[in-house]
Amino acid sequence: MTTQLAAVPRISLRGGARERGRRYGEAAVDRIAISLACYGEMFAVCGLGWQQAEARAAPFETVIERAFPEALEEIHGIAEGAGVSFGALLALNVRTELLPPNYLALVAAMAGGEKTGERHANECTSFAISRSGPAQASAGAPGAAAGAPEPVWLAQNWDWLGVQRDALVLLEVEPQAGPRYLTLTEAGMLAKIGLNEQGLGVTLNILRSVDDGEHLGMPVHILLRALLSCASVEEALTFARAQPHYTASSNVMMADAQGAIASIEHSPRGVRVLRPEAGRLWHTNHFLDAEQSPFDANLAGNLSTRERLAAARDLLGADADPMSFADVVGVLSNRRDGFDSICRFPDPSAPAAARIETVASVIMNLATREIWVAPAQPSVSEYARHCFAKPVTAGAAASVAVPAT
Repeated sequence: MTTQLAAVPRISLRGGARERGRRYGEAAVDRIAISLACYGEMFAVCGLGWQQAEARAAPFETVIERAFPEALEEIHGIAEGAGVSFGALLALNVRTELLPPNYLALVAAMAGGEKTGERHANECTSFAISRSGPAQASAGAPGAAAGAPEPVWLAQNWDWLGVQRDALVLLEVEPQAGPRYLTLTEAGMLAKIGLNEQGLGVTLNILRSVDDGEHLGMPVHILLRALLSCASVEEALTFARAQPHYTASSNVMMADAQGAIASIEHSPRGVRVLRPEAGRLWHTNHFLDAEQSPFDANLAGNLSTRERLAAARDLLGADADPMSFADVVGVLSNRRDGFDSICRFPDPSAPAAARIETVASVIMNLATREIWVAPAQPSVSEYARHCFAKPVTAGAAASVAVPAT
């Protein structure tokens, strides 16, 4: 049984960076207010008022200016369009770097109850599926035609606080230079989960390291925006590796239309790259790289990351057989581990401010440049299909200037 929910609003933006940002701010002003209120409450739990959050966010401006200056113009424009300060929008876009590694455990400990700070939930399951070989029909994909290229799937359940469901937007962006892209994100933020017209897609799993916060470095949501200007997995890896430091840890899974798949596990210790086995790769919220895992700050007491990883491994299997759209939905809808499943529902025994759930689910077929978005748990809501408003032109130029190391 499915639940009828309002579709995520789609906002089309084109032109220069500041102009695009201004139009974004104007179109999403109410949803940006939701984002600011949500993260204002989170910062307050950590002892940060908005002025303090903005002060801590300010040094990231120089990092972004060096690595991807267009992002700063976009943030300035969003702030102007929404009628809020640049500092507030910058803090929103670096909220991962501002929140402490133990945020959810901190909330649980403060609220007490059945789940204390020694046990906490975490969020997000991502996976990618590709199979090399001759092009074949897209088995089971909605709208697939005979002779269509074999799908390259990249999918994620984005698990977070349910209040942010009302802050979601789907941006279709046409920059003056570089590829167009579609991204599902929180209103006011530049990017999160998405793909570009070159067929490169990205997803995000938050990780936490004991070293988080030791360096001033690239914010992960700015990284995602920059990667959507890359043409391929290898170009995206080059950009990610070129960044001198990362402040907070995350995993960015990516795939491209040619079937390449990789995951970037980054932390203040550097970047490690995971590659698929038999055309499959999956990730949750703990480090898989052997060099990074001893410094994981997220495993102690985590209620779900191992369970979700094991479920993804079991459901995706070890063979290289192609998967249909329905197969992918089935993985994302799996509820075998109750409140700790891939498809997450809020646990009423947890404090309200720490009830993690699947806020939205995203499936991308990079071979055909299509993205499907479900605005809630995929087991009870329907996916809406999106593609680029204008036909994709092969060979559209990308424009990321990779800084010298």
